[in-house]
Amino acid sequence: MVWLKFTLCLIIILFAGTRLARYGDAIAEKTGLGRIWIGLVLLAVITSVPELVTGISSVALVKLPDLAVGNPADLAVGDLLGSCIFNLAILALLDILYRPGPVLSQASPRNMRSAGIAILITAVAAGGILAWGRFPLLAVGWVGILSIIIPILYAVGIWRIFRSERDYQPPAAAVPLQYKELSTRTVYFGFALAAVAVIGAGIWLSFIGGEIVGTYGWHASFVGSLFLAITTSVPELVVSIAALRLGAIDMAVADILGSNMFNITIITPVDIFSRQGPVLSLVSRVHVTTAVVAIVMSLLVIVGLRFRQKRKTFGFISWQAVALIGLYIFGIYRLFISGVG
Repeated sequence: MVWLKFTLCLIIILFAGTRLARYGDAIAEKTGLGRIWIGLVLLAVITSVPELVTGISSVALVKLPDLAVGNPADLAVGDLLGSCIFNLAILALLDILYRPGPVLSQASPRNMRSAGIAILITAVAAGGILAWGRFPLLAVGWVGILSIIIPILYAVGIWRIFRSERDYQPPAAAVPLQYKELSTRTVYFGFALAAVAVIGAGIWLSFIGGEIVGTYGWHASFVGSLFLAITTSVPELVVSIAALRLGAIDMAVADILGSNMFNITIITPVDIFSRQGPVLSLVSRVHVTTAVVAIVMSLLVIVGLRFRQKRKTFGFISWQAVALIGLYIFGIYRLFISGVG
């Protein structure tokens, strides 16, 4: 029965996520905000809501922890960091699906800002996990100071990207309007409806994932976190593929990078709802490995955006995509052999 519910959720997300990408592309066209901004903020936040709910549920609502063996904080942080590396692995899948050339070479170099901010706040989170042994007083009440700094860095980064995107002048070449037959009201209503469906199904999917974790007794720090990370990243997977099929490569890449930025920022509400102390002080240092892998994968994305290859290295896949897949496998392998699972 649980796998039937799991399949139903996937079908809903597939249907609604495809429409979410289409209406998001229409909003980018009608508002002139651009695909990067729409993907970075609107799509990224919507597709990251399952991670938000899973993280808070893990430490506060005492639902997912009862279903998983291990530390609730490990489950929450493991899900967030695991989702980050899985999201970046999605870029490798997009590279395979995109036939004309390396997908990162077709995306705008302006996406490097998002990748850079994601690297910064991920490094802060990893530093927080390592610092608690030496600086146990880095807290305000039960909330860690770094959990206060991370959303500030996120907000400043988003604001700087917004200003640069607002001032960006696209090439003068005429671009045909793709959604002129859709009224503004239809676009916003369709986007809102698709967003509600994606969020609702994504939240339901995260709890079904927790139920599966508990049913099979998977450990919170490895298999449970890995499975929940993949489960909660299904909306990003569906929306980014749908955006790619629409030709909105910048929106797809921005959704992935924006989701990673938002995922790390979710540590803050998780910390607030965790009453046992700063959440970064409660987790295993194994998660630093995942954070470092996410940082290296993000650096590879920046390399792909900066040094633009015309052809794929291995016919159907570029070397950056191969490296992203390899790093993802390495990350989950290191978690496995750490003994935490």
